[in-house]
Amino acid sequence: MKKNLLKVLNAPWYFVPLAAYPVLALLYHNISQVRYTAGIRSLVISVMAALLLFLLFRLTYREWHRAAFATAAFSVLFFTYGQIFDLLQQKWKISLPDWLGGFWLLLTVLVFVWAGWKRASFQNAALPLNIVSLGLMLYVTIQIVQVMPTGKQSDKPVDPHAPLQSLKIAEGQTPPDIYYIILDSYGRSDLLKNNLQFDNSAFISDLENLGFYVANCSQSNYPRTDVSLGSSLNMDYLQNLNDVFTPKNLDRAQLWESILHSAVQYELENAGYKTIAFASGFAFTEITTASEYLTPSPVWSPLTEFEILLMRTTPLRHLEDLGLVNLEQIDGQRYRERTEFDLNSMKMLAQMAGPKFVFIHMVIPHPLFVFAPDGSPTDPSIFMDAKGIYSQDNYYKGYRNQAAYIDTQIEKAAQTLQTYSTTPPVIVIQGDHAPWLQSGSDQFKILNAYYLPDNNKLLYPTISPVNTFRLIFDTYLGADYPLLDDISYDSPVPNVFAFKKSLNSCLPNAGP
Repeated sequence: MKKNLLKVLNAPWYFVPLAAYPVLALLYHNISQVRYTAGIRSLVISVMAALLLFLLFRLTYREWHRAAFATAAFSVLFFTYGQIFDLLQQKWKISLPDWLGGFWLLLTVLVFVWAGWKRASFQNAALPLNIVSLGLMLYVTIQIVQVMPTGKQSDKPVDPHAPLQSLKIAEGQTPPDIYYIILDSYGRSDLLKNNLQFDNSAFISDLENLGFYVANCSQSNYPRTDVSLGSSLNMDYLQNLNDVFTPKNLDRAQLWESILHSAVQYELENAGYKTIAFASGFAFTEITTASEYLTPSPVWSPLTEFEILLMRTTPLRHLEDLGLVNLEQIDGQRYRERTEFDLNSMKMLAQMAGPKFVFIHMVIPHPLFVFAPDGSPTDPSIFMDAKGIYSQDNYYKGYRNQAAYIDTQIEKAAQTLQTYSTTPPVIVIQGDHAPWLQSGSDQFKILNAYYLPDNNKLLYPTISPVNTFRLIFDTYLGADYPLLDDISYDSPVPNVFAFKKSLNSCLPNAGP
């Protein structure tokens, strides 16, 4: 047994975990933005490429250990190139591709020469390299498992203080389907007009003509997506939901679990609803615990956001400099696919048997800016500089384009849901926070529109997301949730739970 173990440990296989490690490490550092499955295709390709190189080098060097060393060294150089490139460019702010690429090519040639040098022996290096490479791979894999959302069904919300009541569907009653549509970064009309020079009054008027109540003094409770949705989907302020949401805590894993296993989903499913959720491109808002989780096909899709990020850690990033690929445009195509998939699903959703709770987080008007006002494609790279940074003018221009497009599409979506639903549905169209580049109370001013059949009179101008489902559950499902004061809390990065109260500049002291 011991001899067999030593034989395995001394075999030259360390190049395999070294090929897997860069993919896993990048996945770990972005696990809040992507699902762990986003790395599967890259992982398979990286390992398969390493195996093919290993066989090629075995034919070249005619020795297994030399082939393993050459393969491992090539993988390290390949996957560290982009990180060294970015580090040097940030430090010295100079153009690097020509000489850094030449230097990396020279290093690669020297590695191959060294691997073939007759006096060099790599057999004794196999054992320590196997142990180190395997340790790195296992360490980052364990880290991913520990921080990634579970995605499993839960018999209760994860927040111990989530407000729970038993919802009731009266005998003989057909409860309404409930649609919760989040338009990421969609701001309030006055903010859009004054700060972004975008007039959406026609859109607001069209919603009102469809029977919506638009809260014209509404603010989000928090200024970013995860903190905002963690609160609205659990019907309370984060500081009341869980004792871990304290100023010194920098870990947001529990917050993301609060979205994936929320009080709203739990209450509705216990009352007989099924949950329908959609892919958003952000793992923490992708409710894979839903009865049905809908997404564009990922298998034969173009490059994903994660794969593009991985490419940028390698010399392949210069394919864009040469005009052979446009990575931002490829990334933007995924944004377009998800948005169009959501919009094209409305008739199917309305005709699906209920009762159902439909959660759709649409990453629009939020960047990437991939829609012109008429819905035609735009190249998202034209709105940012070489470092991916948006100037105020370019951000506002791209935002106005996408807001104009989504205005027309959301109006059509609302009409479709109303037309094809057998029972008048509850529809909430809500921004999770205001557009980027805002400060003070402006960062909270959101679109907040409700279609509550026969019950719009219960709404008021300053209603905020924390009260959305309290009001819906009280009105349609026999609950008795008191409305909370509508408060906005600043949430600075990285201490996102160091909350500080902000006033509503529209009606500072207004409430229900």
